Parts: sequence; C-alpha cells; structure tokens
Amino acid sequence: MDKLYLKDVEIFANHGVFKEEKALGQKFILSLELELNLREASKNNDLTKSVHYGELCHEIEKEFQKESYDLIETAAEKIAEYVLFNYNLVKGIKVLLKKPWAPIGRHLNYAAVEIERRWNTAYISLGSNIGDKENNIKIAINKLKECKEIKVTKISSVIETEPWGYKEQDTFKNAAIEIKTILSPKELMTRLLNIEKDMKRERIIKWGPRIIDLDIILFENIITTDEDVTIPHPRMEERLFVLEPLNEIAPNAINPLSRKRISKILEEQKQLTTNN
Repeated sequence: MDKLYLKDVEIFANHGVFKEEKALGQKFILSLELELNLREASKNNDLTKSVHYGELCHEIEKEFQKESYDLIETAAEKIAEYVLFNYNLVKGIKVLLKKPWAPIGRHLNYAAVEIERRWNTAYISLGSNIGDKENNIKIAINKLKECKEIKVTKISSVIETEPWGYKEQDTFKNAAIEIKTILSPKELMTRLLNIEKDMKRERIIKWGPRIIDLDIILFENIITTDEDVTIPHPRMEERLFVLEPLNEIAPNAINPLSRKRISKILEEQKQLTTNN
C-alpha cells in the first residue's frame, strides 16, 4: 500500500493534565503517515483520487484544538479517528504526537506517543428464530450501521435453516455481513453483545431459541483464543447456516487455521452432510 506523509506539523493547543497546560497551552508536533492507494491519482494526475495534504493539515489543526484532553494518547486517538472517518480513501493511519515542552522537571527533547489504526475487514454471522426473524436481522444490521466505527459493506441473502445443537425449537433465519471496522476484535465483540442485549436476547438454553445471535466468524487473518472472543469462530466449518451466507459474500475469504477458502470449506461440509 502507498503512503502519504505529513511530517512535524507544529500546532499550539491546550492538552495536558495540569491546569497551567490547559490555561496557557503549549506546542505539539504532529506527524501522520496515511496508507492509501495512490496509483490512480499518480496515473491520471487526479487530486480527487488522493488526499489534499494542504487541506488535511488545516483540518487536523482545527480538530486538534477543538477540545482539551488530559492525555496525548487521547489527542492522538482523536486525530486518527478524524482522518479515518472523514477521508474514505485512507485505509490506515499512523499518528506520532510529540510534546516537546512536557513539564516533568527534567530536560528532554520530547515526550511522544505513536499509534496505528486501520479499517479491518471482519465477517459476522446473524441468526434469529423468535418473532419476526428476518426483521430482527435487519434491526441488528441497522444498529451496526449506526456505529461510526463500523461500515457494513456487504449483506448476504437471508436463508432459513434447521436448528443446530438443540433441536426442540423453531427454524432459524440466518445471514452474514462483511464489515470494515477500526474496533479491535474484543471491542467489536462487546458491541455485538450490547446489540443483543438491546434487542432483549436471553441466554437460557445453550444453542436454544434467541431473538438475535451475532458472532464474529473471521477478523482479517487473526487467530485468537482470548477468553472474551475466539477467532476464527471455533465451529464455523461445521455449520452450513454460517457457511452458505458467508460463501455468498466472501467465497474467497480464508480461514487462517485451516488455510482453506470458504467456498472449499462449504463444498466439503456439503459432501460430509450428504454422506452422513
């Protein structure tokens, strides 16, 4: 991926823990490294296919001065979010924020933080077998669209499936979506659980009836066994109700554990089901 740089932009602002810092302000030095595809801009001499760095420089200055934060970590985070939310061509950003006049009672060149944020691709499975099932899925997707940290980029068809695990319940409606998100897997899982809670999901019987079920199936090529979120989803390759809608929107996505494409996993699972 190509890069665009803004190096050592000096901005006077009022960030800091101490009252004097907030009242008097001080100099900060901000550097940005933007990740985007510059090929079309360079080939066609077209500024609309790049980022106007002069405009960006003025915009980040206004954003940086808009509020006062105790921590430079927060100030850097806000700049990263501003760029990612407002410049659609930017896929990722590195922010280096220096504080040359840090009041620590010692001589130093500067104190600084550096953060990297990017739009990551994730796939989410949705299911419902209580009430208006298809509408429940639409409601959940709309709630995800309301999150500024999430872009819903693909939505599969809704399919009807037999219950899995616990058979004494109604049939399910299932779908899958592709999203772009700047959230971490753990943050995304928390967001999904909050949506389930908002929609009054009750966890009474394991794999039992539910108004909505939201699972992270894949998140880039990450493999994690964190106690709060396991990625890839540990039973994704066993479940046709996950694989079929996922294959519709991402047949070439790869399970980083098995190194197989979704289309291949689905084919194998269908063969296994037929043979059994």
